[in-house]
Amino acid sequence: MNRIGVLTAGGDTPALNATLHGVVARANELRIEVFGLLKGYHSLLTNPVPYLRLNPLFQPIPELDPTYGGSILGSSRAYVDSNDQNVVDGIVERLEKLSVNGLICIGGDGTLNAMAALAEHFPTVLAPKTIDNDLGLNYRSEPTEWKKNQQNGAYSRTRIVNHMNLDDMINYVTPGYATAVFVSAQGVQRIRTTAESHRRVAIIEVMGRQSGYLALGSAYGQPDLILVPEHPLRQEALVQKIKDIYDVQKNVVIVISEGIVDDAGTILGNMNPTKDPSGNIVYNGAAESLKQILVRDLGDEYFINQREHDSASDAIFTRKVGHTQRGGRPILFDRFYASQLGGKSIDMLLEGWRNGIAVLQHTSEEGFALDSIDANMLRDPWGEIHPRYMHASFYDVGRFQPSEIGIQYLKPIFSNAIGADDVETIRSQLFDSSHLTQPYSSVNVDIRKRTHYLELP
Repeated sequence: MNRIGVLTAGGDTPALNATLHGVVARANELRIEVFGLLKGYHSLLTNPVPYLRLNPLFQPIPELDPTYGGSILGSSRAYVDSNDQNVVDGIVERLEKLSVNGLICIGGDGTLNAMAALAEHFPTVLAPKTIDNDLGLNYRSEPTEWKKNQQNGAYSRTRIVNHMNLDDMINYVTPGYATAVFVSAQGVQRIRTTAESHRRVAIIEVMGRQSGYLALGSAYGQPDLILVPEHPLRQEALVQKIKDIYDVQKNVVIVISEGIVDDAGTILGNMNPTKDPSGNIVYNGAAESLKQILVRDLGDEYFINQREHDSASDAIFTRKVGHTQRGGRPILFDRFYASQLGGKSIDMLLEGWRNGIAVLQHTSEEGFALDSIDANMLRDPWGEIHPRYMHASFYDVGRFQPSEIGIQYLKPIFSNAIGADDVETIRSQLFDSSHLTQPYSSVNVDIRKRTHYLELP
């Protein structure tokens, strides 16, 4: 194998360039050329095909900086229908014209589905990324818990394993998650002081359509209450908790996942549902929906009697951390392990893996280690890959906080997640005086100069 292709697909995460850097570093050691395909699968669906050489003369291009967020290759949510043979054949033809012997895709479950069809033609490996941390399994038998209604195609789930061993997790954590939690936890700390100063109830919405990992990790910012999609909202208990806390400290901070559901299983944030190009539902109102519930259930009189506000609506405010979770410089944990997974992907290609995934495992005895799995391990009996839910045992329903095992899960990731250089970069670069006089210099300008195009007849 002397030339491989690599692409980044799906939503952006802070650790994509770090993964690319790991791919190139290992390829350089083995004298393998790396072609970067621009804008994910979109590049392989177009003519001409845009690409660039990431390691000319087996040296990384200077634009490939592992500390830089996003992806220098660009990304897209372009959908590849693995059942459309004409599309698949066209992609294979383009890769063959580029003389690519293997393909590394950096992405999540959508990326993996598209990659499966290509695996029939040459070695393919997925390097995982997702800030939601929902690619993997809580335990090996988890896919068998899904049941499919043969009449309408709807899935339901019966939980078989109520208690779990953290050592059994498949793909313990994905690059991008740690940095997203870092941003979310900082957001909670900053919003807290506003809630505290103005005697208000703050509802902070973080990402997580189906998995509550981001909300769970935000516990590092010390919110008073955390709401996750895996457990339906218990309105009466929540309202009572808010009153108990507000009576003592005159402020309450609540973190809510965007995919939170009520007792009937209805998604609170699904007031105006839309879908992204991959078909994922985009939720847009969890925090606002919860505010309306609390305004009604707490009532104006409660805050008037507290002598703090004239109405419940004035007392309660919402904020979304939003896409800031996806962007910016990755912290040390993400940079290091994303790079390691990138290098592992090269080794897997050389081993002949087809439809494989480079994963990051963790055991209490050995700590973190790299491993390889077949992507089909994640599929249910009907071939579907489901997002990994945060296991129910990670959350203490009565306290609205991480449980003891949830805390045990988080500690290995975050105990040394921030490096000294992360802090020094803030000190030395954020208020660099040149920022006041020089325009922002986008890496896309330099990448465009390096871009080549494969013309097909």
